[in-house]
Amino acid sequence: MLEKIREGSQGPVAKIILGAVILSFALAGIGSYLGQTTEQPVAEVNGIKISQTDFNRAYQNERSRLEQQFGEYFTQIAADPNYMAQIRQGVVDRLVQQELQSQLAADLGLRVSDESVRKTILELPYFQIGEKFNNDRYLQVIRQMNFQPDAFREYLRKDMTRSQVVSAVAGTDFALESELKSAIALQQQTRSIEYVVVNKEALAANVEVSDQEVSDYYDLNASQFLSPELISVSYIELKAADINVESVTEDDVKAYYEQNKAQYVEPEKRRVSHILIDNSEDDDAAKEKANALHAQLEQGADFAELAESSSDDIVSGEMGGDLEWIERDVMDPAFEDAAFALENKGDISDVVTSEFGYHIIKLTDIQPQQVKAYDDVKADLRAELEQAEKIDAFYEKQTEMGALAFEISDRLDDAAEVAEVEVKSTPLLALNALPEPLNSPAVVTALTSVDLLEDKVNSEVIELGDEHAIIVRINEHKAAATKPLDEVNEEIKARLVNEKSSELAKEKARSLFAEVQAGKSLNDVANEQSLTLRQEAQLTRQSYTVSPAIVTQAFKMAHPADSAVVDLVNLNNGDAAIVALKSVTDAQVAANIDPQAKQSITMAQANKNYMVFIEALKANAELNLPTATQTVE
Repeated sequence: MLEKIREGSQGPVAKIILGAVILSFALAGIGSYLGQTTEQPVAEVNGIKISQTDFNRAYQNERSRLEQQFGEYFTQIAADPNYMAQIRQGVVDRLVQQELQSQLAADLGLRVSDESVRKTILELPYFQIGEKFNNDRYLQVIRQMNFQPDAFREYLRKDMTRSQVVSAVAGTDFALESELKSAIALQQQTRSIEYVVVNKEALAANVEVSDQEVSDYYDLNASQFLSPELISVSYIELKAADINVESVTEDDVKAYYEQNKAQYVEPEKRRVSHILIDNSEDDDAAKEKANALHAQLEQGADFAELAESSSDDIVSGEMGGDLEWIERDVMDPAFEDAAFALENKGDISDVVTSEFGYHIIKLTDIQPQQVKAYDDVKADLRAELEQAEKIDAFYEKQTEMGALAFEISDRLDDAAEVAEVEVKSTPLLALNALPEPLNSPAVVTALTSVDLLEDKVNSEVIELGDEHAIIVRINEHKAAATKPLDEVNEEIKARLVNEKSSELAKEKARSLFAEVQAGKSLNDVANEQSLTLRQEAQLTRQSYTVSPAIVTQAFKMAHPADSAVVDLVNLNNGDAAIVALKSVTDAQVAANIDPQAKQSITMAQANKNYMVFIEALKANAELNLPTATQTVE
């Protein structure tokens, strides 16, 4: 039990590091930790299959990203099947796009040099401590993702090669000076307008709504007047954190330390350097080269200089082959056996064969096995023992309360008593308004089951998280039903008055617009109808003081010639307006265009062109996209 607790305590750190690196390398994911699959591919691009393994890895990465973004609200979001279906489809689309990019990069003969890969690794912030590359952290991170250095470099090389395609299309796009000036002139153009608004509220007093109209509207729109489904819930909640246990004594902690002292041993560590010769292309030549280098070392050659000039592990080679500290069970077995067989600092191994090629290993330092002192770990031990007691008590209570809730299914008092918790209840609430912990998807699913709704029995034990469980029952249930007409009569009247007054406003605006078209000035129309004539001498596209509908229409209207151009606009709130465009003023664009404005326009154009480019790749590709995408939830 305590070993599981200790392992779990290390989990979040690994997950945070893993999540950070995954986000930096996009949805493709890294590593092969999900294994292989014989399932049907989720897509096929020009004969290349995108496997369920690739999809599941990318989907889980995207899901993790969303969980970090939305926190506890993600559980509610994920309960919407339509939303999650969109997420899955988006992952498939991105994987297809990436495969198209990879294939185009191969067709174009694009390559990424070893030096570029090495430079990128050294600059990635996830491998740095104090803004400097740290080889130990680098090895730690990639091992957590089931990577050896060679395999990681090849993954990164593929990702960087694909990025070359993006840079070639989006990064080389540009806008001509004339295009920039034209775009800026349009963006900064101002227009002089005057307008009157026919307000529906001013006409509402003239609107009458009969009882028959209300009744007819109610009959035709009955589904809009449903009262929500309501339930009153009783529940008992059990958490290990809330359980009181007997205090752990100092003797208990010391006894546990002595019984488990082996767990507090810091294993022997060795600091080693190596020279790697890759044998993936020509094994005989690689072996011959490794033996030649070993011979040079025996004759007194400097190990660090040979590693920098000859090692195929370009990252460690840059630092004289240094791999920093290693422990058992983290490297290739053959490599480890040779490294731990060396006896003294400065010793050099024979040529060692591993799955990555041929190594020559040098021992540079030794840290003997050490045992952590009792005083250094006793606080952690006490916390572990107390947590272990709470967890044991939790599962014992959960079993007992679950059994009693099943045996005595018409109440929760007995189960609450054995679990030493209180029965809590809610008033009648809508399902979407339930408080925590009742608003979790698992609980809502149980509350909508036939057994709980109709038979009014206790639910099974519902697990909400680690050592957190709940049992619920429904006290009272009111099904969704159409509200009576008397209850919604005033609401319907208000709707009908709003609709009729809006129609009157539009009708009046059309009539006044006709008068303006016939030659009457907008000012005269406003005076005759006691309407306010509003003016905007320098209306911009970003104006927030004028209705968006008026701004949009004003910048769609043709430039006036001898007289103002007039148009009719229906506003989003149900009002109507008559707009007269009096003049247009083009912006004077400076000879030296603002760099930020230039970048903004160029980026907008590049993004647009890049999406056209991707669609062109899809149009010319043979795509097989199944309609249903499965995943491991």
